[in-house]
Amino acid sequence: MIRKIPFAFIIYLLFIWSCSVQTVIKDGKTAFNRKQFQVAAQLLEKEYTKADSRVQKGKIAWLIGQSYKNTGEAIQGTKWFKIAYDNQYGVEALKEYAYSLKQSEQYKDAEVAFKNLGQELGSPFEYRKEITACQSAAKWLEIKEDNTYKINPVLFNTSDNEFAPVVSNNGDIYFSADSKTTNKKAKYFWTGRSFSDLYKIKPGQSIREKLTEAFNTAFNEGTMTINSTGDEIIFTRCFAIDKSDQYCKLLSTELKNGEWSLPHQIEFQQERINYMHPAFSHDASLLYFSSNDPNGIGGYDIYYTKRMKTGWQDPILLPRNINTTANEKFPLIHNDTLYFASDGLPGMGGLDLYKVSKSGENSWYQPINLQAPMNSGSDDFGLTVDFNFKPDSKTFQKGYFSSNRPSGMGNDDIYEFNMVKTEPKPVAVPMGELFLDVYVLEKIRKDPSDPNSMVLARKPINKATLHMMQKDEKESFDIKDGEKVSIKLKKGASYKFMAAAVDYLTNTATFSASGINPIPGEDLRFDLEIVLDKVLKNKEINLENIYYDFDKWDIRSDAMPTLNKLAEILIANPDIKIQLGSHTDCRGTNSYNQILSQKRAQSVVDYLISQKIAPERLSAIGYGESKPSENCECNKCTEDEFQINRRTTFTILD
Repeated sequence: MIRKIPFAFIIYLLFIWSCSVQTVIKDGKTAFNRKQFQVAAQLLEKEYTKADSRVQKGKIAWLIGQSYKNTGEAIQGTKWFKIAYDNQYGVEALKEYAYSLKQSEQYKDAEVAFKNLGQELGSPFEYRKEITACQSAAKWLEIKEDNTYKINPVLFNTSDNEFAPVVSNNGDIYFSADSKTTNKKAKYFWTGRSFSDLYKIKPGQSIREKLTEAFNTAFNEGTMTINSTGDEIIFTRCFAIDKSDQYCKLLSTELKNGEWSLPHQIEFQQERINYMHPAFSHDASLLYFSSNDPNGIGGYDIYYTKRMKTGWQDPILLPRNINTTANEKFPLIHNDTLYFASDGLPGMGGLDLYKVSKSGENSWYQPINLQAPMNSGSDDFGLTVDFNFKPDSKTFQKGYFSSNRPSGMGNDDIYEFNMVKTEPKPVAVPMGELFLDVYVLEKIRKDPSDPNSMVLARKPINKATLHMMQKDEKESFDIKDGEKVSIKLKKGASYKFMAAAVDYLTNTATFSASGINPIPGEDLRFDLEIVLDKVLKNKEINLENIYYDFDKWDIRSDAMPTLNKLAEILIANPDIKIQLGSHTDCRGTNSYNQILSQKRAQSVVDYLISQKIAPERLSAIGYGESKPSENCECNKCTEDEFQINRRTTFTILD
């Protein structure tokens, strides 16, 4: 999916080496591989004019589009994805083109592109929601003048990135920016811009003040929250934990005797997981934030934590009507209303702003899209309410939000909004019902015989069986012609499903209605998609996100979710036996890599045994460096190619 990624999110995706070490780049592909995307786009456009064949033009155009996508310039990327598709690059280019049209607010053209994409992939099912979203977005644009939200850009926007505003108790506006200063940080070669720092400014002024060294360092500092008395701040900082990766953490500081204390990490955070976008409740007893914890629902999810006398408790995940398998970020709690940004709920293009009202303890009604003009085809995020504002005869609420829409000063900008008062509309009294539509799907792969081939789409399996379990209640459904199964949910109930089909691996899924309440007078429907993999025996299947520390073979905590899922598959398919394989990259001696890979494969077997998998169903083999997935010359391999070769696999045996 292509969208103009906000700088506020880009800074959490990068590798340290791409930001701090610059080397001489002579061609576009090298710049792209080294994640210097601004340089890559410039070089590749020159190379495109010299390309001899359509195939070569298509490959170069694809890299140009991806370069613009990674620097947050989706509109520039749109034409290049179309050029790539027209020059035989394939359906991936058509997919990126469709999403970029949507983000460019060319909704009619995007709708056509999504329909064509579904037909070309042989699965109209895959993009049905995007087609509906395009139709809704086009209507919202037509009626945006009737929206109760009225917006204007703030005076202190520049061509730099300004984002994630917060209003303090004295009216100062705090925000993040990559402003160029006399003491500017090293350049971010990913974007060609400076790193981000925290600033503050008084309303109506244009001169910003950079916060002290307690907040700003040589790394990226991002979103923050400040309590109602102005003496406690929690903010985001991204820094390295080893030689390559950087992760973002929440840091806390307090104002004592006129000085901010040395920031410290909040205690519940785990290594190799990102935590960001903090937001206090009004009394600072709760802290909302976003994290890509692999135990969440998917992508970035929103959590909250309660303040105890001993510190912050373990985080609690918000329910599935808020969190999706995509990204939910930038939470803000105002009274009993949560504002947040999502690119997983039906929206206008990129990240959209939503609000949802609380209906009980960790229980929420259905999120509402704020529509245009608050939302656009671009990314709209980082909403904050001005808690100092007192409603008058015309305006109910005032606040700010961030957007990288092309009508701004450039990149991420901050906008002020005013919510005007309107006559209240009558509300239907009856409470709506909850429904779950369950689909049993299979993957459409580029090469159907290769279990590691690119997944192009999913489509319903024509004939399958679905078993539902809820407490002591059990029910089975025979699925024919790929139809969905619709289930009326009980309030607060949890469900477990098992789906099976001939020649496919049985798979399981769960769904909890805990914390979900429909809007009065409206039913609320959810989709649950259970994807079954074809049984392809004696073929290695890559396990994603299985990494090891250097020279170690212990199972790291970030590998456990993947291995737990594999254990679930083995439990659901008790008749299969598998072989676990481990591969190394080419660095080190052959004999050493052979021993290391064998120990790593055995560590996976041992972990699965600890998850109640019978030992006789498992075997381990270490391949060392003998079967690389990427056949590059060892001294010329990129870090990405090394990583691909350092893989863990499983094979279903006869």
